[in-house]
Amino acid sequence: MTETVSITRLNIQYAHRFLGYEGEAQYLHGHTGILTIEVKGEVNDSNGFVYPCNSIKRIAWDYLKNFDHAFILQENDPLLPEILKVYEGQGIRNGAPTNTMLGLPFENELGKAYPECRLVVVKKVATCENLIELFYSLLKDKLNISKMTFVSGDNAASFTYQ
Repeated sequence: MTETVSITRLNIQYAHRFLGYEGEAQYLHGHTGILTIEVKGEVNDSNGFVYPCNSIKRIAWDYLKNFDHAFILQENDPLLPEILKVYEGQGIRNGAPTNTMLGLPFENELGKAYPECRLVVVKKVATCENLIELFYSLLKDKLNISKMTFVSGDNAASFTYQ
């Protein structure tokens, strides 16, 4: 059998800013990001897929929906405690009935999700390169990923995994 890949794309709407950056990106701003995930393997003769794209999306989305319509802030961002105070004051710090995008919580060496707040706190600046690293850390044990590409506005990054 020949090794091939199944490819799927996920759209992620998010807001972030770059601490210590001189220019427009130092301000809180939003993006539409497109994450492409390539999963390698052999084609399954019974269904014709390496891995069904809907299954890739379902597995990835369990974690990545934490990033959709969310703030992504660095752990040392002075906005972080203020946002949490505002959410507390609004009574939505611990979630709200209208928050239907609860992803699986995670915490690792690259970041932590607060699904109830629609907030992800990252250790590194939320560039395309660093977000791919975080996405991969969440999915590498669930999917046989050969490549990930993340396009956000005019910026993009891609990593190939062996």
